[in-house]
Amino acid sequence: MKNSLESNVIRRVMVGTDRSETADRTVQWAAELANRYDAELFVIQVIVPKYPSTTEFGEFEQTNAGAANNDLVHFTQRVAGDRGHALVVIDADPASAIVRAAEQKAVDVLVVGNFGMAGRKKFLLGNIPNRISHSAHCTVIIVNTAHSTDERASDPVRAPLSRGESPSFEPRLAARAAHIAAVMAKHGLTELFGQSGDPDISIRRQQARRLRGALEELGPIFSKLGQILSTRPDLLPAEYIEELVLLQSRVPPMSESEVVEVFEQELGVPWEDVFKSLDPNPLAAGTIAQVHRAVLETGDRVVVKVQRPAARADIEQDLALLEIFAEKVGKRPALNQVINMGDVFKHLSTSLHRELDFRQEADNIERMRAVLANYDRLAVPGIHWDLSTSRLLVMEEIQGIPIKQAPAGQARIQAARQLLESYYKQIIVDGFFHADPHPGNLMWWKDCIYFLDFGMVGAVEAGLREHLLLMLMALWQEDAGFLTDVTLMMTDAINNNDLDVARFQSEIGEVMAKYRAASLAEMQIGPLLQEMSTVSLRHRVPLPASLTLATKALAQVQLATAELDPALDPYDVAGKYLMRLMAKRIGTALNPKTFMYQSQKLKVRTSRVIEALENLVGVRPGGPKLVVNFKANSLEDIVRHTGRRLALGLTAAASVLASGLTTTSTVVAEWVPIAFGIVAGLLTLGLVIDLLRGR
Repeated sequence: MKNSLESNVIRRVMVGTDRSETADRTVQWAAELANRYDAELFVIQVIVPKYPSTTEFGEFEQTNAGAANNDLVHFTQRVAGDRGHALVVIDADPASAIVRAAEQKAVDVLVVGNFGMAGRKKFLLGNIPNRISHSAHCTVIIVNTAHSTDERASDPVRAPLSRGESPSFEPRLAARAAHIAAVMAKHGLTELFGQSGDPDISIRRQQARRLRGALEELGPIFSKLGQILSTRPDLLPAEYIEELVLLQSRVPPMSESEVVEVFEQELGVPWEDVFKSLDPNPLAAGTIAQVHRAVLETGDRVVVKVQRPAARADIEQDLALLEIFAEKVGKRPALNQVINMGDVFKHLSTSLHRELDFRQEADNIERMRAVLANYDRLAVPGIHWDLSTSRLLVMEEIQGIPIKQAPAGQARIQAARQLLESYYKQIIVDGFFHADPHPGNLMWWKDCIYFLDFGMVGAVEAGLREHLLLMLMALWQEDAGFLTDVTLMMTDAINNNDLDVARFQSEIGEVMAKYRAASLAEMQIGPLLQEMSTVSLRHRVPLPASLTLATKALAQVQLATAELDPALDPYDVAGKYLMRLMAKRIGTALNPKTFMYQSQKLKVRTSRVIEALENLVGVRPGGPKLVVNFKANSLEDIVRHTGRRLALGLTAAASVLASGLTTTSTVVAEWVPIAFGIVAGLLTLGLVIDLLRGR
């Protein structure tokens, strides 16, 4: 204490805070002191800038300062009531800023915590309390915040106060909500929640542009939310998707001290014990994490993905607000016509929580390694599992070049074909795929393509994979009618009476013809499927969300393969892969064990059908009876003959198809396609004889 409290009348008290837990205890200590003397309380927070105010990141810091001011106002009012005043100052020298503010407000007592005065500390601001004590022209009290908060001393001058009963998260949440509301109002988005009726396209485009501007101003977390939503055209109209794709996450990189702090928290030892060197300049800085090159003590070159210290708290805070928002306004008709708020929140929450756990990303890498095991030109980085945690991911450094710079040659051509074929396998067979294969996530090294960044992956359920397989076969055979049927089955709209099926099929056919008439380099199945998705949305039969993400990924990967090998025909790759896949499935079905199992299933189902028919026609007692009297005796003969011929024809056609499929297979014995061919010939001959006899 610099001067004696007894010799002065205390009218104004100022306390410094950085909103940490220890600083909040200091503020509450100062609040009780001000309350004892019925004095005003000024709470000051100094934000240390990292970038010049004229730069883009500097403007971002100014925005954050506004949010911090709202937060501090609520906190100050809670601890001091009407006598409380909040000040937020941006200054590179916190000690000098606090002293100047104390002089400007003519405070009688200046209170600061003792954090940073002793022990092994972070190299950030130096000994601020000691500098303030020597520079201020008023009474300075340095509160010892190292005491336990479980016991409160009777005299506030002797010991710090415990924190208040209300959690500090509530005013912070309220302040953040107020800031979000202000930004939304500034960009004119509040009208979206109050209007009635479905806005036309021009109004939706204007609202979409405003939404993008608001998300960018609200900071990196909201930009990340918008980027995730840009992959879900099933949740948002096309006008919003087009705008959200343009979102940029303008995120300043973490300081070296913040990176080291996370390293040591996760590893439990000084970072120098594990790493020989660490590049302070990040390879990339994102909303949730940033990536650095490093060298382990073993000499292995690695890249380290490190999570931002406040990433989880910031995301949880904004998700809490979004959940409240979804509950309050999600049922309004005007908003519901534009956005399905319940589904939006569910998708965002799942996606962001998955990205916050780096162990899931590591598991994704290992799962993809197994998926790509049969492709010698495709690979993924190795994982250092002993050093990786939920907030730290240590991977092998891929010391390669962008795939478009891959040297010409056979390896490049093989890699292009394998890359495209692997996506058919990932989506149709394994139901697990890398959902963001843009060129920045594909590197060329050691004559292989390496997949990077597994934070975003997709999954396709088994039933949908079967439908997708039929879709690709219909595309391959240019059968618009069958493609339409499969699409409607996939969307559960096969019995939708409100759907104009003829018009829907016509538009699907136009999309197919457009891409089939394109040049070889423009034959892209991914964009074709994306246009089909747009047509489906227009007819209010949206494709499943997992398929929407899969088509987007397939479109991205085809752009990459076109750069590697412009002569590659994606329909040829798809057709040959489908032939091999069908041959493999037929071979599996011919396995004696599988054949026996399937025959028993067929036997049980057939007996159940027979029982149902017996109940229906009255053979079994107690069930409903169906009686049909035919007046023309010849009708029964016609039905019987037609059924026999139909059975012969279908079986013959199936035998021909099986013969063709097994002919191209390398895993089926040579006699199998011959046997199918003989059976097909005999059945066809029988059908011809039956037709001639019926004349």
